[in-house]
Amino acid sequence: MAHTVVGVYDNYSQAQEALNELTNNGFSIEHVNLSPVQDTREAREEALRSHRSEDEGITGSIAGFFRSLFGSPEHEQHADKYSEAIRRGSYLLTVHADSDAESERATEIMNRHEPFDVDERASQWQSQGWSEYQASAPVMSDAEIAQERSRYASSGMESGTQARMPDMTPDQIQGATSSMKADQMRDTDIRTGGSTEGKTAIPVIQEELQVGKRVVQRGGVRVYQHVTEQPVQEQVQLREEHVSVNRRPVDQPATDASLANMKDASFEVREMAEEPVIAKTARVVEEVVVGKDVKERTETVSDSVRRSDVEIEQLGNEIRARTEGTTGMTLDDSDFRTHWQSNYAASGGRYEDYAPAYQYGSRLANDERYRTRGWNDVEPNVQQDWESNNAGHPWERVKDAVRYGWEKVSH
Repeated sequence: MAHTVVGVYDNYSQAQEALNELTNNGFSIEHVNLSPVQDTREAREEALRSHRSEDEGITGSIAGFFRSLFGSPEHEQHADKYSEAIRRGSYLLTVHADSDAESERATEIMNRHEPFDVDERASQWQSQGWSEYQASAPVMSDAEIAQERSRYASSGMESGTQARMPDMTPDQIQGATSSMKADQMRDTDIRTGGSTEGKTAIPVIQEELQVGKRVVQRGGVRVYQHVTEQPVQEQVQLREEHVSVNRRPVDQPATDASLANMKDASFEVREMAEEPVIAKTARVVEEVVVGKDVKERTETVSDSVRRSDVEIEQLGNEIRARTEGTTGMTLDDSDFRTHWQSNYAASGGRYEDYAPAYQYGSRLANDERYRTRGWNDVEPNVQQDWESNNAGHPWERVKDAVRYGWEKVSH
């Protein structure tokens, strides 16, 4: 039994790829049709004009094309949707399959190239005021098509499954602070002097990524079944009878039997003939089982979550730099900050991003391997050591800070 398989695509390249795969898998190019044939507005206008039936004229609708395509008037309700899809920049791919097996194979191939559900799309149009296809309506421009596709994408994003924690207002932060456990409160105590009376609890807030899942339609392919007729011929042997009457002269004496038959009489000889009798019986020769194959896959969902951290800076004129292999020495942090302000502040970033480089340089100045050597002599080794342990901080960006820390301690 013949079928027509129809798929609608938003992307011309996807429709063309589906057509190519169909022809590469044994489907005749005569049975595969892509409309419009090119990715241009002119091609869409030409496709809609060519789909109009001849008796409807140039101002008529294109429903006649779909009636001829799908084989019966019962599918007319789909004609408006397919026509409107073409007007809005989509592409209609049809395949005429000669059997159920071919229909299933065409459906599988076309689905691999992501057709959309025209009924679902029509519901979106109807929500925007569309009711039916109008032949007088102009074909959408490329800009209008891009704007409409953007609305589809925005709608999908708004209904996503990822849940994010909203930004907290000051009142919400205060509420979160008051609900923390006692041990959490102790961890964030900021003590003033030696007194324990004044305490301020600063909450550390961290977002958590929650990933759910929902069922969505990914498009599909509609299969139309219609009946076709084709002439057939069979040969049969027929028998016919024909009565023949022959008169022949005879000259012989009449017998008693002949004399006894001399009376009025009649008899019949019937002609018989055979004629063909046509009968048709229907048999189920194949079943099409429609079902779904369910597969599960694992998908990695990537996003970002925020966390608030609390940094504590000691106030005063000096800091103590703890160095490996030394008892430490007192350095003027404000001197490092002054150097950072002069050399790095204008390019952006924070002092805290460069503080590790200053401290790294000051530690190297007390290292036994480098203590008696000059900067130019040790710089290649220092650079190699820095890059192997600080991949996220390029050497060219921080080398002046390392050198300044080195010179601050060694001089």
